[in-house]
Amino acid sequence: MVTRFDRARRGISGGGSRRFGWLLLLAAAIALLVQPGSPIQAQGAGARYEGVASCAGSTCHGRAEGNGAVVRQDEIATWQEPSSVAGAHSRAFAVLASPRGKQIADSLGLGPATSAPACLGCHATYEPGSAKGARFQISDGVGCESCHGPSSGWLASHYAKPATHAANIAAGLVPLERPQVRAKVCLDCHFGSTGAGQFVTHSMMAAGHPRVSFELDLFSALQQHHDEDGDYAARKGKTDNVRLWAVGQAEAVARSTDLFARPGFGAEGVFPQYYFYDCHSCHRSINDGPQRKLTFETNPGRPIPFGQAPYNDENIIMLSAIAKAFVPGRAAQFETASKDFHRAMGQGRGEATAAAQRLRGEAAALSDALAARSFGSGDAFAAVQAIADRTLTARFTDYTGSAQAVMAVDTLLNAMVRDGRVTTGAATGIRANINRAYGAVRTPESYNPAQFRSALGAATNAIGALR
Repeated sequence: MVTRFDRARRGISGGGSRRFGWLLLLAAAIALLVQPGSPIQAQGAGARYEGVASCAGSTCHGRAEGNGAVVRQDEIATWQEPSSVAGAHSRAFAVLASPRGKQIADSLGLGPATSAPACLGCHATYEPGSAKGARFQISDGVGCESCHGPSSGWLASHYAKPATHAANIAAGLVPLERPQVRAKVCLDCHFGSTGAGQFVTHSMMAAGHPRVSFELDLFSALQQHHDEDGDYAARKGKTDNVRLWAVGQAEAVARSTDLFARPGFGAEGVFPQYYFYDCHSCHRSINDGPQRKLTFETNPGRPIPFGQAPYNDENIIMLSAIAKAFVPGRAAQFETASKDFHRAMGQGRGEATAAAQRLRGEAAALSDALAARSFGSGDAFAAVQAIADRTLTARFTDYTGSAQAVMAVDTLLNAMVRDGRVTTGAATGIRANINRAYGAVRTPESYNPAQFRSALGAATNAIGALR
């Protein structure tokens, strides 16, 4: 299904619509059941959640057509789109009552999923300790305030002409235009947090919950309910999609390693918490024949003992490329911390925890550097070149890392089109190879590392030739 996200908001046409159609399939596997949108921390004492209905007036965000003078004003209709990824947040609560939701809850002994805190933390605007307004309904799912913050302090004033964006933030509105802020809000459910009901365990996945995955720029586009026009740029600044992607990767590594290092998250009983590990390395066919058939490839970025379950390093791989392209002064430190972390997996829980904390520090430093850095029109090309480097492509041995890589290349190509560095026609010519790479990661069962590397290599070579 092609929506206005395809062209008006991503700057894509022609072959881009076909590419986006595949992305909808990829994202749907994640978004339709791993419904994103965690409740954020209240921005002040006494903040109250007023509910979606408080935003839905016909003179506010509830118009049927997006023809408002300042903002579209049809944001609620976009949020409610019944069959597209754009409406995934609004379906978050309802999916808990689906056969799959009931099966997961029954297997885990949670009782009804629609009232289980372990589910509501990400399937609804759920903050038990905060006050709720008269129009708030938890059945709304992941509502406006899940991302924008409890609205009692700014709802009545944020639309008034004297109001400024800075004043709205001071009143409690979450500044989602800031990449680090947005990443932290999204990652609460798109990776996990220490908040109630915001961590998907291996037990949940064993019960049927989909694997969690995230890429900030792509998922921002899928959930972008507004236009970035001149008014938006004047109030909040123009979004730099390369920065958004890069900061998102850094924050994902920081969040992953932070949770892994915490005693209540990194282990489950006597076993490590397998949520953090690469699913594909274990969940493959088992062959007990006289001639072994390896179900994994040696990965030069992971100095781990033979047979050790590898940590899911999809974001670590991307951040290695980002560091080399944009923050070369910290690239070697990050690479060392990354390898030390993998190496520590074969040593013990204590060593792995300490290494995770060091890696988190490096990722956080990179996030700060990337958020403060000025990005130019050639940076998307530099990032693609870093991803195409042989030292990095040798690390595309697993489904998760490969899926992250093709999303990155696609994101970066879109940024080049928007910036006018690559024509739509030239981008369309590259789509065939990008679509081949997407096809190689369509499902974990059909994933073929060599085919993926070939397709991605053809795409990155073609992009590099346009520089």
